[in-house]
This record gives sequence, structure tokens and C-alpha cells, in this order.
Amino acid sequence: MPAKADLQRLHSLRDKKHRETLGLFVVEGEKVVGELLSAQFGFEEIYATPEWAPPVAGICHGDATPSSRQSNQDAVGTARPQLVRITPDEMARASHFPTPSSVLAVGRIRRAPLPDCGLARGLTLALDRVQDPGNVGTLLRIADWFALDRVVLSPDCADLFSQKVINASMGSFARVTVHTAPLATVLAGLPAATTVFGCDLAGTDVHTLSPCRDAVIVIGSEGRGLSAAVKACITEFVTIPRYGRAESLNAGIAAAIVCDHLRRAAAH
Repeated sequence: MPAKADLQRLHSLRDKKHRETLGLFVVEGEKVVGELLSAQFGFEEIYATPEWAPPVAGICHGDATPSSRQSNQDAVGTARPQLVRITPDEMARASHFPTPSSVLAVGRIRRAPLPDCGLARGLTLALDRVQDPGNVGTLLRIADWFALDRVVLSPDCADLFSQKVINASMGSFARVTVHTAPLATVLAGLPAATTVFGCDLAGTDVHTLSPCRDAVIVIGSEGRGLSAAVKACITEFVTIPRYGRAESLNAGIAAAIVCDHLRRAAAH
């Protein structure tokens, strides 16, 4: 049975400041936890009511004491999370949702460093000030769908480890390599030959682009567009032709269309 302090700790992780302090984040819900477990994401702990059945093998049963969590990690690492059974009332105290689910999983915050090549090799999706968590999660799914090499978030994007981002990613959170970095600084340091596409209404028709296997695709905030510092690093502005009267496209839709064209052009 978990201690009151454990339930309070789990509940506190709904706030970014507590996530950063503890270096932990929570994923709640049968569907998203199942997706991440199937993608072999290394949770550290799983708290579940009796009705929840693990969708994969290798879940260790145990109590909720800090010592047991540590020994389990020492023995098998984070690939086999410990399962702690709790009552529905205890789940309600730990849950981040008005209607608690049957399972809540805890992961450790880890941030991957940029590769030695920076962003000069492969296809990178870079997000500049995209603050809507649903959009960030959707953009992770798009990067996963098109097998992009990485995603880079500017520090003022929505928090990668928030529930809304992870839920919207539909499991892609576990499959996509994501970095957080000062975007303008990183782009400014790229070799001069690196193509940096920026989505902008005044850009070149995306359908006229030549094949490109190495490039950075920068998506800005829907409301504010690209920041001035990032805009100064763009080597080619691209747009999606507009035939109607809508003011703009959703960031995810715009990114998907650009990624689709680059992938299809490179394949021919």
C-alpha cells in the first residue's frame, strides 16, 4: 500500500516545476500507458487498480516503498517497471484527471544531447514557440510517421513531459528522438550549405521544391509565426498554396504536407 507522501508526490507531478525538481513525469490512462509499454518505453513505476491488466510481459510486482523501487531499478534498470496495486480511492488522490483512470505510470525525465553533426544530417523538424501541447504532440506523431531523424523544441515550446503532449503523441513520444535547444543559436551554427526551410505564407510553393535528404523544417507558432531570431536563419521560405479563404493552416497539417512532399520528392 503506498504511503500518503507517495500519492502526494504523484499528484504534484501535474505541475512542471515539480516535474523539473523531481526529474519525473506521469502518464495516465490505459491507452497511452499501453502504447508506451508496447513501444518499450522504460517507465520506473506503474500504479494501477486491480482491474488493470499489463498489456506486455516483464512488469514486476512490488510494494511502494522507496527502497523497493531502488532495488528494482538496480536489478533490472528501467525496462521492467515495478507495478504497485492501489485502490480506486488511492488512485483518485494520485490522479491528474477529474475522472481517474485505472493506471498511472512514472517515467524519468531524460534529455538527449544534440548529435555531433548537429542538425546538418538527415531531416529535422524544429518547433519555434509552439506552445499548444496538442500541437506539439501531433508534430511528434508526424515526425514518427515520416521517419524524421529528430525533433528539436525551442525552450518556449510546450513542455515535452506534460500529459497533454504525451497523450497527443499517441505513442510517438517513445519512438522519436527529441531535443530541447535554443533554436536560433543552433540554426545559426549550421554549415552554410544546410537547407533550413521556414513555413511562411509568403514562401515558395512547397510542391516546386527539389529533392532534399538533409534539411531542417521549422514550424512556428500559429498565432505569432516564426520568431525574428529564427527567421533570420531560414535559407528558404516555403508555403502551401491556398485556394480558399482560410487565414492559416494548423501547424500539424502544415508540417505534414511539407514532410510528405520532401519524402516523396527524395524517393524519386
